This record gives sequence, C-alpha cells and structure tokens, in this order.
Amino acid sequence: MEVFEKHVFVCTSGKVCPNEGANEVCDALRKEISDRGLKKKIRINKAGCFDQCGNGPLIVVYPESTWYAKVQPSDCKEIIEQHLLGGKPVERLLYDGRGRIV
Repeated sequence: MEVFEKHVFVCTSGKVCPNEGANEVCDALRKEISDRGLKKKIRINKAGCFDQCGNGPLIVVYPESTWYAKVQPSDCKEIIEQHLLGGKPVERLLYDGRGRIV
C-alpha cells in the first residue's frame, strides 16, 4: 500500500462547523477526488474539532500543514486543482490560526 501524497482533514464536529456546512464540504471534496480517480493519492478525512470555532468550515492539508477557513463546497474544485494538484495554496482562504484569513 502506498502512502498518500496529500491528506486533507475537514472539521466536521464541535459546536459550529457542522452547522456551517462542513459535512457538505467534506462530501464535495470526496466526490471530486473520487471523480478524478485520485483516491489512492489524496485522502479526505472527517476530523474532530480544531478549536477554531467561528472560522469554519475549516480544513487542513498535510504534509504542508496549510489551513483554510470559511471553506464552502463551491471552493472545493479550486482547492483541489490549485493546491492539491497544482501545489499552490488558495490564498483567499488561507487561515493563520489567530482568527484571521491571511
């Protein structure tokens, strides 16, 4: 079994993210990865609370440890194309961990 090139965690628990569409974001990422035949290279996982409430839905991409805030399902294709496949983070969604989008 090969190691994944990218691992994406989506906060789908806690008090806020589930109500802000986190499950829909996770579903959109999974569908797009599956449709593109990338399931062996890129893993999408639901995650517990990231303790950054009010900034979600949040996702974190590893191995870069890139954080994204306020992600919507409509952002997923751009994240996949530009970051996961293209190597360039989507700057308008970057999160600095201090409650601000970079």
